[in-house]
Amino acid sequence: MDRWSELRTALHVAEHGTVSAAAAALGYHRATVNRHIDALEEAIGARIFLRHTQGYTLTEIGEEVLRVAQPTQSMTDDLLRRVRGKTDQIEGEIRVTLLAPFAGLVMGAVDAFATQNPHCRVLIDASEDLAQLEYAEAHIAIRAGAKPDNPDYVVQGLGRAGLNLYAHDSYIARHGMPTGTDDLSGHRFVVPRDKDPRLPFWRWIDAHVKPEMVVASSNDIWVTIEAIARGVGLGFVADHEAETRPHLRPVLPPNRAWSVRLWLATHVDLHRTEKVQAMSRDIKAAFDRT
Repeated sequence: MDRWSELRTALHVAEHGTVSAAAAALGYHRATVNRHIDALEEAIGARIFLRHTQGYTLTEIGEEVLRVAQPTQSMTDDLLRRVRGKTDQIEGEIRVTLLAPFAGLVMGAVDAFATQNPHCRVLIDASEDLAQLEYAEAHIAIRAGAKPDNPDYVVQGLGRAGLNLYAHDSYIARHGMPTGTDDLSGHRFVVPRDKDPRLPFWRWIDAHVKPEMVVASSNDIWVTIEAIARGVGLGFVADHEAETRPHLRPVLPPNRAWSVRLWLATHVDLHRTEKVQAMSRDIKAAFDRT
């Protein structure tokens, strides 16, 4: 279908929620917006919006349509910027998805990008359910573990991030510092509530930490880290995060088996857009400095 005008209108209706707001953003009359939506729904043969008194919401079919349209909009915006020249700032939004324990590694990149591009907002999705690049849920993904094998991804290595078992000075003062894996009797542990196979220390926990040794757990990684940093118990923390907390001490020697490979992934359709290239450069530079 040659329906880009209608798709673009639908994107604005989905973003703004009402025909009036979409018309104002596009510089169209309300009737034009309604005509575009009607024409698109007729061409598809299904409703893409549910109409209600508060505005428009996407149907399931509509969400699929918008997943196709969003990368096209990003590429079109980038092309227009290139045609106009390099004087304009990068604008809009760029979405980055990653696992929360590694968020600290990209904050320098976020700062650098935001300083250079003040008209572009960085959205960081740090949920456990990583956004899918093929559905335009994010522009850039930082993946942990095995190299992503999606044929539509451009994947670049970022190196390894280390983790270790840490204890806070206040915990050590009350319970002592274990001398090794054979000296854990009587010690207390804080662990994540849910096992994530992408984090490499779970096998060690299963082998050495009995259920009765766990005094606290959480489904939120930051709550877990805060408990360890308050001396509640021993627990695994990423080395880069521990470095920001001066009273955390590594309990065991560094272990390469507890480090995890990190990858920067972008979708092939958006890989060469200017905002993705700019953020990717800043992320790789931040990792080079670690």
